[in-house]
Amino acid sequence: MLSLSNCLGPSALQETHTYCKNLDLRLGFDLCAEEHDFICKRKKVVAAALKNVLHLDEDLQVPVVAVVTTAGGVRSMTAMCGSLLALQELGVLDCVSYISGLSATTWTMAKLYEDANWSHNDLRGPIGDIRKHVIKSKLHCFSLDHMKYYEKELCERKQEGHKLSFTDLWGLFIDCMLHHQESTHKLSDQQLAVNQGQNPLPVYLSLNVKDDFSTLDFKEWVEFTPYEVGFLKYGAFVRSEDFGSEFFMGHLMKKIPESRICFLEDTYPLLILPTEEHPALPKKPHEQTTCLSIPKGCLSNTLREMMTGRPVVSTYHNFLKGLQLHNKYLENESFCMWKDTVLDSSPNQLNEMGDYLKLVDTAFFINTSCPPILRPERKVDVILHLNYSGGSQTLYCLEHGIPFPSIDLSQEDREHLKECYVFEDSLEAPILTYFPLVCDTFQKYKTPSKLTVLINLFFYVSNCTAPYGTGLLTYTEENFNKLLNLCRYNILNNKCLILQALRTAVERKKQFKNCSSPQSSKLS
Repeated sequence: MLSLSNCLGPSALQETHTYCKNLDLRLGFDLCAEEHDFICKRKKVVAAALKNVLHLDEDLQVPVVAVVTTAGGVRSMTAMCGSLLALQELGVLDCVSYISGLSATTWTMAKLYEDANWSHNDLRGPIGDIRKHVIKSKLHCFSLDHMKYYEKELCERKQEGHKLSFTDLWGLFIDCMLHHQESTHKLSDQQLAVNQGQNPLPVYLSLNVKDDFSTLDFKEWVEFTPYEVGFLKYGAFVRSEDFGSEFFMGHLMKKIPESRICFLEDTYPLLILPTEEHPALPKKPHEQTTCLSIPKGCLSNTLREMMTGRPVVSTYHNFLKGLQLHNKYLENESFCMWKDTVLDSSPNQLNEMGDYLKLVDTAFFINTSCPPILRPERKVDVILHLNYSGGSQTLYCLEHGIPFPSIDLSQEDREHLKECYVFEDSLEAPILTYFPLVCDTFQKYKTPSKLTVLINLFFYVSNCTAPYGTGLLTYTEENFNKLLNLCRYNILNNKCLILQALRTAVERKKQFKNCSSPQSSKLS
């Protein structure tokens, strides 16, 4: 039987581009060859951008900059548009090598990456298109024609070999909500947007869970890039176009067509839809008239699962099946150090036995897309953390021994949050530039350079109720523009802090260029 430890050997687990002979998946903890190639190309773009924004003349050691987001429904989707627009205006977007997303920020990312050169074009164009879809009524998504379309798509998906779940129906709804017509884009199509290093590499995040255990007891990070999909825990990855196909012992047994990206976008609040009415049950004289609803077809079966099952789980064929990862499990330091799940003390609780992966929205556990960015192989030097709903990764990183700057806010800061904070301490930890979603000086100023007082502009974006509640799918145009402009303003108004973080990262790289100490290896 094939095992990861036998295949790679103890010393080979961390080697670059490690493959087992004749396997259809990649085993190893390093980045794939395509991502290494991307970084080499992206560094040229980043170097030119950094020289421009920091006014540098000499060549520099290029730091790796990542944008990290949080969930929050249409609020986070809209807010991310404003943040990226401002980063583009500052010239900082070209300094970014990674953008990671979860939940609704993946909607923004998927929309942008339909354009192979999106970061070099004026973002007001795609943002205007997103605005049209956010402010329009969503009732058309429930029309009879759309219901027939959903039914047809679900049936075709089932015939292709996919296992249906409610999130497939939700994915079709999101596709209808964000596009004028059906989108055929797939995750692997986004390779065209990064093959020359012209845009940051998108990294999408999800969690694999078990039916009989809570997320606190069992969870495994799964990351998606245009190149591959895989587990950070096991060091096992498949090509993005093969994700969802059937594997056994590392071999592709049945090729299933790659899912459209709308089926990969994360879950959201549940929707209650009507079912078909059928003849009434026999009744006694004292009973009220009742009606029996009997689901028929793919759509109705999916709706029944929503009502009776665990509706927020996406189900995909398990590409780890048969790998025998538990062989010598307790002797493998990489596995033993994985602290995300209490079940990891039992080798037979690993995930190579199950037929399916059970993927849920990362926000069910931790509301940040940081984990894949913090992989040591990515050597990220600066994180621009765009927080649209709360949540912190500081405690998580501390508990799991991940280098991360300590965040120590004064009582005054806790009571009166600022628009931006910069945190740095250990040289092993990335510099964190943190943007909470607050309305501070934007209450008074239209832009950082215009001191025009805006009347009645102040609003509470943290309120769970209208107009920016997580469950809302439609905004008024005025509220969309307010939130967009707030996030744009918060970035523009803190240009100095962003440039300070970038400059510090460049100085760090320069300082440790010729240093061979273990502490500096991450930064070299």
